[in-house]
Amino acid sequence: MADEQGSEGAQRGGPSSELAVRPGDGRRAGGALLTQAAFQRLAEVPPEVEWFANLASPATRRAYETALQDFQSFVGLQRVEEFRVVTRAHVIAWRDDLVGRTLSGATVRHRLAALSSLFEYLCDRNAVTHNPVKGVRRPPIETYEGKTPALGDHQARQLLDAPGRVASTADGASSTALKDQRDKALLATLLYHGLRREELCRLSVKDAQQMRRGVMHLRVQGKGGKTRYVPLHPAAGMLIAEYLEGAGHGADGSGALFRALRGRRDQAPGLTPDAVYKIVRGHTAALGFEVGAHALRATAATNALDHQADIAKVQEWLGHANISTTRLYDRRQSRSQDSPTFKVHY
Repeated sequence: MADEQGSEGAQRGGPSSELAVRPGDGRRAGGALLTQAAFQRLAEVPPEVEWFANLASPATRRAYETALQDFQSFVGLQRVEEFRVVTRAHVIAWRDDLVGRTLSGATVRHRLAALSSLFEYLCDRNAVTHNPVKGVRRPPIETYEGKTPALGDHQARQLLDAPGRVASTADGASSTALKDQRDKALLATLLYHGLRREELCRLSVKDAQQMRRGVMHLRVQGKGGKTRYVPLHPAAGMLIAEYLEGAGHGADGSGALFRALRGRRDQAPGLTPDAVYKIVRGHTAALGFEVGAHALRATAATNALDHQADIAKVQEWLGHANISTTRLYDRRQSRSQDSPTFKVHY
């Protein structure tokens, strides 16, 4: 899809092309107007390219691009307009090929959903008469329980205490202490609030200082540009305050909350999602239960539900668009301690 976008965009004035503009003539202050030629090129952009350009989330763009490139390669499409001659038979053959590659049922379903999203847009634009993905049987869902591991309460407590357990040498002691403060605050923010790592990385200093009705909140920029406010847990709030005092960027309200340790502290870049993943992976590996950052989100959700939190409130708390996603974290029906196994006595 990306290659097609580039070539088609260059030829037909798509989103990847440079548009010629001329200065505003006073009718629109501070702006620039399209030339007639640029306007015409935009009018000729294929709807397939429009659809892709209108995907807001970088993660969704990457996932959909992978799916569409795979489909194009399998079917042998050379131009984006050729999507309009795809039939259900093509889609079924692709589905069978995906299954034959031993991809998980969830992966196959996601790829079919990406293709279906494109055809829904083409239907809206009257570029095709129907969506050929509709009616194609999806692989069954293996389980309604989420596959991301959740830590037990004792493991979560160990993880919260992990930074700083190993004594540092005199050399670099201050930077080691700051890293411990940062990692403690970071782990507490994940474990007490169930944030995605991308959401954690987008937090600014002022996002952690939102007072609402007398209670400190986190302002979280979630998927799809949606903002939600999550009450700040007192334990996490204390660790964040200690970290900001040690790091010295507490007054930089618009700057990243969690930052790398290299360079000047007031100019250090914010952590990336990959860096957060490595931090979590490093601390959990040292404790003997190596997991990624998403496992901490699963841990927070599972813990809240185990302690009788309302599932609709947990959905809002996690920023899920659909409550069925939240139910993946509801493992109350499968707790081993409640199994009839432990009710058997001889």
